[in-house]
Amino acid sequence: MNGSLNNELIRSYARINKAYNHLVQLDAKKLDLTAVQLKTLYRIYFQPNIGIGELATKLSLTKSTVSGIIDRLSQRELIERTIPEENRRSVNIQLTEEGQQVMQQYFAGTSILANKVREVMQLPEEEINKILELNGKILAILMETEEEQQ
Repeated sequence: MNGSLNNELIRSYARINKAYNHLVQLDAKKLDLTAVQLKTLYRIYFQPNIGIGELATKLSLTKSTVSGIIDRLSQRELIERTIPEENRRSVNIQLTEEGQQVMQQYFAGTSILANKVREVMQLPEEEINKILELNGKILAILMETEEEQQ
């Protein structure tokens, strides 16, 4: 592959990532949240009673970072921590009623990102499948390199 095409491929992923993050920030701002707080609420919404360790893994953040995010969301009464009877050493996190309302507001058509994703999903299924196939190949190559270095 020639260098120019290679650079354009990498730049295209960087631009997509930047645009995605910008849309998340816009959505978060409308809800008076930070982008990482919105991502955290989103994950908890779809996976209630998630533990901090698993949440950290899903968000690709450290446990201490997630713990700080959880503290701030808890202060705003958007999430609550519970200690399961079967494992008193773990902590599960779920949305409060207020947190549920914030996420329902997010999903009620006010999300800029969700609206843009719906537009993207209007692409022909064949094109989407081809993109997914190519992204899978690229990800496999990138992950292989990461595993070799460890």
